[in-house]
Amino acid sequence: MRKKKRNKICLISSSGGHYEQLKMLASLEKENDVFWVTEKVNYTSNADYYLYQTGMRDKLFFVKMLLNLLKSIKIWFTEKPDYVITTGAMVVLPMAFLAKIMGRKLVYIETYARVRGGTRSGKLMYKFADLFIIQWEPLKEVYPDAVYGGSIY
Repeated sequence: MRKKKRNKICLISSSGGHYEQLKMLASLEKENDVFWVTEKVNYTSNADYYLYQTGMRDKLFFVKMLLNLLKSIKIWFTEKPDYVITTGAMVVLPMAFLAKIMGRKLVYIETYARVRGGTRSGKLMYKFADLFIIQWEPLKEVYPDAVYGGSIY
């Protein structure tokens, strides 16, 4: 009897609320091989990998994004994920683009905090995600082809 292949899933997000939402998907670990990626911050998050925290207003944004890209490449070739699932924000961009370049599936879940008017990272990922999920129906105005999945909580 052949054993069913388990999918390898990268769950990646920025720290804080994005990571807390992503943790709601922990049940995926039952039937898949999952690894977690988030930002290195001053509190414990139990992720497998950490990237540098940054944002558009950070003076070292481009340096940190380059370092995050290099770290993401290393993580990618170590783990070889089939899927990348994310709730955002900027820290996920290198891994998301690697998923697209490498022909893997990218799933983006727009943050629960946005009821109207999507996020900057959401608007960018909407163009690239294989599956784009919203948690509030009014966001259909911003993301007409998104799938309404309801609350992740």
